[in-house]
Amino acid sequence: MILIDQARWWYRERRWCHLVSDRDLEELHTFAAANGIPERGFQGDHYDVPEEYRGALIAAGAVEVTSVELVRRLRAAGLRLTPAERRRRSAAIGHPPSG
Repeated sequence: MILIDQARWWYRERRWCHLVSDRDLEELHTFAAANGIPERGFQGDHYDVPEEYRGALIAAGAVEVTSVELVRRLRAAGLRLTPAERRRRSAAIGHPPSG
């Protein structure tokens, strides 16, 4: 299932939310690509998504959950990475570190 949390995190004058799968990364990448989310938004275990995309992603099937629930489900699926693991994975696929 694709999950999305609230847009709570400010970066570069925009609010951002997180898009994850509680099943596998293939589901997440497929959903993101189908909905125009750039690959550069992938942060190793989630996509960072600007607030203005959130409504369309929910309309496309992403399920709204709290940030706590999103992380809980990501961990339960065995997909949650530590910050260091996320940086390594993002660097391995040529993405700059998030900030």
